[in-house]
Amino acid sequence: MRSSQDNHLCIHPALTSFADECCATLAQLIVYVGALALFAIAGLHFWNQLQFGTAASSAARAGFTLAARSRPGFAAGSLDPLENSESYEVFRHPACSRKNVFHWGPPNERPVAELEIYRPGGEFEPSLPRTANLAARIAGGDRRELEAAGVIASKFGNVALFRDSGRFDPAKSCLGFLKQFGDPALQVSGWSCQGATLTARRASIGCMLDRLTLLASGNDRTLAELFARAELNHRGCGRASAAIAADWGTGAENPRLRGPL
Repeated sequence: MRSSQDNHLCIHPALTSFADECCATLAQLIVYVGALALFAIAGLHFWNQLQFGTAASSAARAGFTLAARSRPGFAAGSLDPLENSESYEVFRHPACSRKNVFHWGPPNERPVAELEIYRPGGEFEPSLPRTANLAARIAGGDRRELEAAGVIASKFGNVALFRDSGRFDPAKSCLGFLKQFGDPALQVSGWSCQGATLTARRASIGCMLDRLTLLASGNDRTLAELFARAELNHRGCGRASAAIAADWGTGAENPRLRGPL
């Protein structure tokens, strides 16, 4: 006959089975929550990548909206009328900034060249790297770094060139360019992948800038004067100029000294 103490310590089998089921359910719940957390982290990572690519694309500037009915303020002749089509878009910012963007390339394909005329406003942040946005535009939204690739002479003066520092063969890299003015506040930038050689791409950028003209200044006298002065330095650009090699002072590579020291 069992004592009263033995009866007190005995646990009913149903209660033991219920406790085991609770432990198993809790373990499964922990596994499910961990899996959901991993999926959430992966989804957040891909979302951030997507957001970065979208924000860095030339057509979607942060805070800028497409002004479909704006009149063109600038014009630029086609780089190659036989092979490329031209698109022109105007973007406006609530802080009174404006971007005029040209693209050239085969229809329904990634452009081979871009030209952007940026009139900064209240959103402009001078402390940001000048080439940060340009690098993303050249790479189509990817995180890239640019290195200096010399300068070219244009009707707007010397223009700095940049290329992808991560390419194994820099000679095959697309070339970016950037020119900033203080008065008026203006930034002209873009890139070109046209041409089989670095010299050809340099020449295509020179032609792109040479063809850029002002259509309407919006009563901005300093802007009108800037383009008027630039036209005095107009050099002309034709098919033959694309084959001309750069001179030793503004060459794609480091300039070579001529003659003995």
